[in-house]
Amino acid sequence: MEDWAEIRRLHRSEGVPIKAIARRLGVARNTVRAALAASDPPRYSRPARGSLVDEVEPLVREQLRLDPTMPATVIAKRIGWTRSLTILKDRIRDIRPEYRGIDPADRVVHEPGDTVQCDLWFPEPRIAVGHGQAMMLPVLVMVATYSRYMCAVMVPSRRSGDLTAAMWQLLGQMNAVPHRLWWDRESAIATTRGVPTQSMRAFVGSLGARAVIAPAADPEFKGGVERHNRYLESSFLPGRRFAGPGDFNTQLGGWLAQDANQRVVRALGARPAEVFDRERPLMLPLPPVAPTTGWHHRVRLGRDYYVRLDSNDYSVDPSVIGRMVEVHADLTRVWVTCEDRQVASHARCWADHATITDPAHVATAAVLRKQYQQTIDARAEQARLAGARTHADGTIVPLRALSDYDTLFGVDPAIGHAAAEDGQGVAG
Repeated sequence: MEDWAEIRRLHRSEGVPIKAIARRLGVARNTVRAALAASDPPRYSRPARGSLVDEVEPLVREQLRLDPTMPATVIAKRIGWTRSLTILKDRIRDIRPEYRGIDPADRVVHEPGDTVQCDLWFPEPRIAVGHGQAMMLPVLVMVATYSRYMCAVMVPSRRSGDLTAAMWQLLGQMNAVPHRLWWDRESAIATTRGVPTQSMRAFVGSLGARAVIAPAADPEFKGGVERHNRYLESSFLPGRRFAGPGDFNTQLGGWLAQDANQRVVRALGARPAEVFDRERPLMLPLPPVAPTTGWHHRVRLGRDYYVRLDSNDYSVDPSVIGRMVEVHADLTRVWVTCEDRQVASHARCWADHATITDPAHVATAAVLRKQYQQTIDARAEQARLAGARTHADGTIVPLRALSDYDTLFGVDPAIGHAAAEDGQGVAG
């Protein structure tokens, strides 16, 4: 390489003759001529040697034509390969794309204000949720793909009511709505066919946005938020301890505001919070009327005066037993109304199969039970004074005329009396 460069310099720059160059460098004149004629520097090369796989390559290709995804170990067994598996795998790796096809990934360019990617992150630490339970709870992560601005909050469950409530809370923190919300096929968000669920359609319809669902088996679709999930794992979790979900969200909110959204992102050359301030005006404004989020259902209150929400039972004012009540819940509270009157309010329980009781409801039930017993006793006393027969609990035993039973069974009383008299005459 050095001789080639020096030969060309001496001849072209200094005009040294070929014979003089050969004498000065101690090389043959033909070597000098070859160096001057070659446009590229000399390279060492040797002819390729044959491989043991060359003989069986037609058989390998035949198997790949049958199934382009066939594992190399299966191909080796089918073609009777008994030599090194490594060289066979190398050859299969080279020729497999010819049969499987190529699936190029386009570079996605996100416009400012257009897209927010959403995903659920499951931190490994078990969070104490009360009632002696500790659970791995999901965290909803939302990332504005242009500015890399991130919001996140821990939620009680993966149900649609909790996810829509969490999305609305995080959009409120952003104080803007993106044109598109990207999701994978989370069961509460989309069906297995990639169609948004009814609750998701209602939510984005209220926002004036559009839900975009990831194609099947496309892990690169939400690469932006997936990278932020890994960032949470490596930068937020280490060394932290959490007393409960509330403590987790407090620490997470502080870290997002002070660290995650204030770090300088090399691809942006700026901090996400600064870029998001310029991106926000290009988003949609928050709707004037908040969308319906959280849990809502209607049920008739039973005698035990409890309603069930996400496997937990909450007490209700027993004065509305037997009436229809509306059960509502968000991420932190559960409340029950009856004809627009609130009859229960509890802190949301994040545990499973727990019973949450308001002592005031128990006291009210005791008063109602006592009043009911007094009413029963009063009725029994009135019946006793009137000479009526009663059951042990005071319920009056009704006395019916015999003609009522004739009517019930369709018996004609006149025929019955005549038959009775004939029977007496025969017997006499």
